[in-house]
Amino acid sequence: MENFIHVFLNYLYEVLPALAIGFLISGFVHEMIPEDLVLRYLGKRGIVPILFSTLIGTLLPVCCWGSLPIAISFYKKGAKLGPVLAFLVATPATSVSALLVAYSVLGPVFAIYIFFAVIVMGVVIGLAGNMLNVEPKHTGGDITCSHCKTDPAHVHLHIKKTISARVLAALKYACIDLPREIGPELFLGLVLAAVVATFMPIGHIIKMYLGGWFGYVFSVVFGIITYICSTASVPLVDSLIKQGMNFGAGMTLLLIGPVTSYGTILVLAKEYGVKVVTVFLMALIVISVLLGVGFQSLVK
Repeated sequence: MENFIHVFLNYLYEVLPALAIGFLISGFVHEMIPEDLVLRYLGKRGIVPILFSTLIGTLLPVCCWGSLPIAISFYKKGAKLGPVLAFLVATPATSVSALLVAYSVLGPVFAIYIFFAVIVMGVVIGLAGNMLNVEPKHTGGDITCSHCKTDPAHVHLHIKKTISARVLAALKYACIDLPREIGPELFLGLVLAAVVATFMPIGHIIKMYLGGWFGYVFSVVFGIITYICSTASVPLVDSLIKQGMNFGAGMTLLLIGPVTSYGTILVLAKEYGVKVVTVFLMALIVISVLLGVGFQSLVK
C-alpha cells in the first residue's frame, strides 16, 4: 500500500502541471474563441479540419492528460469527432522537447520519423473518427441573444462581455466547471495507472523477451496500460532497445505510449461512448504497429 501511494503521488506530481496548463488553455478556448471559428475550421468533415487539428496538436506542449480538457472544449464548441480524435493523438504523441530528446538519445532518423509518423497517425485516426455516426451528448453554449432569442448573429451591444469578464469566465470554466465534469474520470485514471505500475511490473517480466514480433505485443500492451509521457518514453525505449528490443517495436511504444491513458479512455467513453473508444484504440494499435514495422524495414 505504501508503494502504491508513493507511485500515485509521483504520477500526480507529474501530471498536475500538464493538467493545469490544459485546463487553463481550455478555459480560454471556451470563452475567447468564437464558436463559428471552431465550426469553420474543426466543425466540418474532410481531411482539412483533421490536418489543422493535428498540426495544432503537434505544437502544443501538453501530454495526454493536459490535452483532454482542451479537446473537450473544442468538442463543446462544435468540433467534429475526427478533428477531436486527431488532436488527442497528435498533442501528447510528440512535442519539441520530446523530439530534441529523441534526436540526442536515439538519433536524427528516429526523431524525423516520429514527427511524420505522428501526423500520419493523427490524420488516419481522425478520418476513422469522421466515419463514425455519433450523436453528440453536448452541444455548444447558448449563442442566441439572451434578450430576444433570435439567431446568433443578432447580439445586442450592451450584453457583450468586457475583457475582464471574459477572463473571469474563462478561469471559472477552467478551475470549476470542467474539473467538475471530467475530474472524477481523470482521478480514477491516475489510480488505475498507479495500481498497474505497483502490482503489475510488466517491464521487469518481459524485458528479456522483446526480440521479434513479441516486442510489438509488449509495446502495445505496455503502452496502453501504463502512463508514459512523450519525453519520458524516449530513455525508456532507448534502454529497451539496448537490451534487445527491435527498433520497430521501440517506435511503436514511442507512438502509442504517450497517447493512451486511463483518463483518456474514461473521458472518451463518457463523452462519446464505448464504440468510439473501441475504434480509437483499435485504430491506434493497428497504425502504431504498422508504422513500427515500417520503421524496422527502414533501418534494416
